[in-house]
Amino acid sequence: MSRYVKDLIQKEFEKRIADENISDFIVVDTTGMDAVNDNSMRSSLRQKDIRLLVVKNSLFKRALSSCRMDVAASLFEGSCSVVYGAESIVDAATELAAWAKKTGSLEVKGAYLDGSVLDKEQAQELVKMPTRQQMIGRLVGCLQSPGSRISAILESPAREIAGCIESVEKRCREQQGKTADR
Repeated sequence: MSRYVKDLIQKEFEKRIADENISDFIVVDTTGMDAVNDNSMRSSLRQKDIRLLVVKNSLFKRALSSCRMDVAASLFEGSCSVVYGAESIVDAATELAAWAKKTGSLEVKGAYLDGSVLDKEQAQELVKMPTRQQMIGRLVGCLQSPGSRISAILESPAREIAGCIESVEKRCREQQGKTADR
């Protein structure tokens, strides 16, 4: 490959990193995956706004270096593809784990997250983390919990008073019914 073509490919990688705002990604090896599974996986990932990009290691390392992400260069040994996108890296990791179980030929090599490199085991632990939506749900639940407790505490005396009034009213009706029968 000529130097000119290599520079073009490197510039394309740099452009993708900048334009698509790639700040977190997972590095995988798809060696051994047949074409049918590869196409199915790519289509499924694309529907979930997750991208898989096969890279030439040396050129992608240079692109990472020029984008000040050169710490991640250590992940690129052997056959590599970069997976990025979705709402969070956890969503992408979850999808990759499902495809790894399904095909048996997808290997996670590591990940780059918040300026840090995660090894293979740490990258696979991302699957166990809650997604962004789950975290928002938990946060909302935590924020609502004190308010609902205070509301219940404030409503409790009113409920008791209403119950007492209702029982007094019921007794009065019963007594009026008895006096009307006489």
